[in-house]
Amino acid sequence: MGGVFGVVGKKDCSLDLFFGVDYHSHLGTRRGGLAVLGSDGQFLRAIHNIQNSPFRTKFEDDIGEMHGNMGIGCISDYEPQPLLVKSHLGAYAITTVGLVANKDALVNEILMEKNTHFLEMSGGEINQTELIIALINSKETILDGIKYVQEKVLGSLSLLIMTKTGIYAARDKMGRTPLQIGKKEDAYCVSFESHAYVNLGYSDYKELGPAEIVFITADGVRVMQQKQKAMKICTFLWIYYGYPTSTYEGVNVEEMRYNCGKYLAMRDKDSVQPDCVAGVPDSGTAHAIGYANESGIPFTRPFIKYTPTWPRSFMPTSQDQRNLIAHMKLIPVQQLIRGKKILLIDDSIVRGTQLRETTDFLYQSGAEEVHVRPACPPIMFGCKYLNFSRSKSEMDLIARRVIKQFEGEDVSEEVLREYCNPDSEKYQRMQEEIRRQLHFTSLRFHRLDDMLDSTGLPHECLCTYCWDGRE
Repeated sequence: MGGVFGVVGKKDCSLDLFFGVDYHSHLGTRRGGLAVLGSDGQFLRAIHNIQNSPFRTKFEDDIGEMHGNMGIGCISDYEPQPLLVKSHLGAYAITTVGLVANKDALVNEILMEKNTHFLEMSGGEINQTELIIALINSKETILDGIKYVQEKVLGSLSLLIMTKTGIYAARDKMGRTPLQIGKKEDAYCVSFESHAYVNLGYSDYKELGPAEIVFITADGVRVMQQKQKAMKICTFLWIYYGYPTSTYEGVNVEEMRYNCGKYLAMRDKDSVQPDCVAGVPDSGTAHAIGYANESGIPFTRPFIKYTPTWPRSFMPTSQDQRNLIAHMKLIPVQQLIRGKKILLIDDSIVRGTQLRETTDFLYQSGAEEVHVRPACPPIMFGCKYLNFSRSKSEMDLIARRVIKQFEGEDVSEEVLREYCNPDSEKYQRMQEEIRRQLHFTSLRFHRLDDMLDSTGLPHECLCTYCWDGRE
């Protein structure tokens, strides 16, 4: 994933930029970056690796030297950003969030024109944002370039472009990622996460619609391209990625998770008799509260997450390191585990490794039973729209490994559809095998229809590709 933040005002906005970007740290994995338009009309930029250090500690010295009335920044999955550009369109800074699924094809198409080149990052990869720059610069205006990007990119792409007169903000053409504008006296900001600007004194001004493009100055927000009606916002933003205080399309993350747990409990009524309900911290906690509130079963915290020093478990590139860190962060409260039948809720099961280790850890601490209720259906397809996980293959997904175990190497789309149907025998068999392999006392995944109902949004507006393969 990743997040972006921009601000433009009539006074120095560097601190707003610094804290606004920092509030996106839960979304990123490797790099952070800031760019500011200085009072001398020149762009200032700083980029740091934040893989094992908080954003603030890396940038607090830089921000003391970066003063200006306009700036953009990001927390990035992989590529260094923002990038500074000088072209026939003038000088600008750009940052992006999303996944260009057809990156290789676009790179080859541009190279065939023989009038540009790309700098390789380590590992031979092309910086995705550099590709977007090449597409934009092939047009006669920045606005036309952004529209061209929306036309050409498969996957998802939202962006901020800071010129010397204002900031262009463009939401992905299908709205898979959010962009929201805040306003306060003499300043506007634009943010992936709505909570990022609240403590800075901004109030909600406007949420960009799919494909909408705006130009932001200290005096106002001008719509350059109207939003389109069709939308496929990532549902996993509510399930896992989004911060509890954020709101997308009018739906708060924490509230949605309460609803999600409620629907789980309604579907699960009287199927098991646990002593308590617990959530795997942090994202499973709110789902568990919703389940407990609906079921009347007490909510407890049988383990506590130790956060002061341990990095996020998905940050290291090694799966073994991620598993170890996930284990080390959770400290048991044995008095709340010993002899208990625990119903445990996590946001999802992807590979299954961490949740199996967590379950074994509860048994070793004295739990009698561990009933698992993921807050979403089995993940069947690798996401091709966002950097959802580091999985190199769909065979990293435990659901697909079990299907391969049952069906062999070649599985038709028709058979996969059966495994996506919670009422089918194949689904039930798969669910039972996942339960057995991960050592759960019982397992019941959330149904897709119930999960979507938890948002309160029309189902057709929500992306469900990773669960049902439907685009």
